[in-house]
Amino acid sequence: MTRHPLSTRRLILAALCAGPTLVGAGQSLADEALHFSPEEIRGWSTRVFAGETEYRVVELDGTQALRARARRQASAKYLEREIDLGETPYLQWCWRVSEVHEGLDETKKSGDDYPARVYVARKTGLLPWQVESVNYVWASSQPAGSAWPNAFTDRAQLLALQSGDARVGEWVAEVRDVGADYRRLFGSRATRIDGLALMSDGDNAGVDATAWFTHLAFSASPTPPSCP
Repeated sequence: MTRHPLSTRRLILAALCAGPTLVGAGQSLADEALHFSPEEIRGWSTRVFAGETEYRVVELDGTQALRARARRQASAKYLEREIDLGETPYLQWCWRVSEVHEGLDETKKSGDDYPARVYVARKTGLLPWQVESVNYVWASSQPAGSAWPNAFTDRAQLLALQSGDARVGEWVAEVRDVGADYRRLFGSRATRIDGLALMSDGDNAGVDATAWFTHLAFSASPTPPSCP
């Protein structure tokens, strides 16, 4: 497939922050619901890159989850919204994957595929490409805890929270201090984000995977969610 040299991955950074946010700058989120149900996420905008990942709400282990099934495809569900990290600094969710992508070098363009990932993005200027994103990924090859720049643009930094197949088929709880992760990866602590996305993809390497997501939320507490 022919690709623009800036990469489909860079396009989602612009897409996340190109339009007006759903909550105005400076508006308090204290009264807003910061828990995103699987049904709400399914209704988010879709950005298609290479075929469309199938997103469905399913019942799994007694709870509703968003299932993302990628068959050599890549599309993301994304929300444009300003979220004040001073009020709700912690992003939390539960995820599960069916498999990982064996043999990929995830630091190369040909290996930029993940069975599951969650993005946060913030604007750094007025132009569409002036966006920085942290990509929390379930890596196949890179070790858990490692970080590296996206192969197409260093304005997207990858952070492996899980790696390999040791926990494939299990629900895993995550909780991240988003501002601290921005400081680690970009050298400056973010006070807000302007967009949020998730996806499963396999377009670059021509691979398949299925991921499930639930309990996605921002909170004032670092308490991890209670996964199924």
